[in-house]
Amino acid sequence: MTASTTRRTTAARSRIAAVGAIAVAGALILTGCGDQTEKKDGGSSKTNDAPLFSALPKKIQDAGVVKVGTDAAYAPMEFTEGGKIVGVDPDIAEALGKQLGVKFEFTSGSFDGLITSIYSGRQDAIMSSVTDNEKRQKGLDDDGKQIGKGIDFVDYFSSGVSLLVKKGNPQGIKSLEDLCGKTVAVQRGTIYEDTFKAQATKCGDKKLTIESFDTDAEAQTRVKAGGAVADLNDFPVAAYIAKTSGGGNDFEVGGAQSDVGLFGIGVSKENTQLRDALKQALDAIIKDGSYAKVLEKWNVKDSAVTSATVNAGK
Repeated sequence: MTASTTRRTTAARSRIAAVGAIAVAGALILTGCGDQTEKKDGGSSKTNDAPLFSALPKKIQDAGVVKVGTDAAYAPMEFTEGGKIVGVDPDIAEALGKQLGVKFEFTSGSFDGLITSIYSGRQDAIMSSVTDNEKRQKGLDDDGKQIGKGIDFVDYFSSGVSLLVKKGNPQGIKSLEDLCGKTVAVQRGTIYEDTFKAQATKCGDKKLTIESFDTDAEAQTRVKAGGAVADLNDFPVAAYIAKTSGGGNDFEVGGAQSDVGLFGIGVSKENTQLRDALKQALDAIIKDGSYAKVLEKWNVKDSAVTSATVNAGK
């Protein structure tokens, strides 16, 4: 899940191995650290020397865990490998965990249910290439109707969106305008879907047909089979898919990336203490270089932010 047109946002919604892997609900990966010492009286109490442990809410200090919702089918940002959730986001979370002294526990589910998991309290945070935008901050649907309280974002990644087309680009797709009169495929509930809907309005009588799927892997399959001319993804993801799928023989990126926006770690508006602790931790890993090492590992260093911001998406 970029600005107002990506997935996970803006061109946003904004996933190295097994692109197209189906998210495994309940798959977990634990990152971070914490420790436990024994009291002299035989009881036990948690102690923690991590730099920012005291900044966390007491509930999370006591649990030693930040529960994180994700949709682990979006390599290289987050995907499942060997039963574990891996990728850019889990590695950034691990670095954050070292500053905060707690584990980040990722659970995979459907992308369109992530914000709801914050409202319900099932997750403490969501981290899934979710584009920070005003609609999500305010809890609005596509028509501007209030559907929730909204969430706050700690912005940690910058990305534009790109069209993913069949290898050879047989339809000559270079921009959204080239899609009029054609069929596209996209993951349901993403800002990418919103982008296609907006383009469909611009196409007018030259109808743009949108086929929406539960996962981006299904949308990719539709494009590969020729049933749709393009999928839309964040640029790092589209480039990775084009490079790796079918040994680089399945897809290519159509045209240049556009609509650069921000991905954010989403938290409840009522949990400002966690939000602020995450912001401090992100600034700390940017400063100590561990953030840059993660992005370099996954070949997405061009998407780095220089400092942590809150709700900076538009």
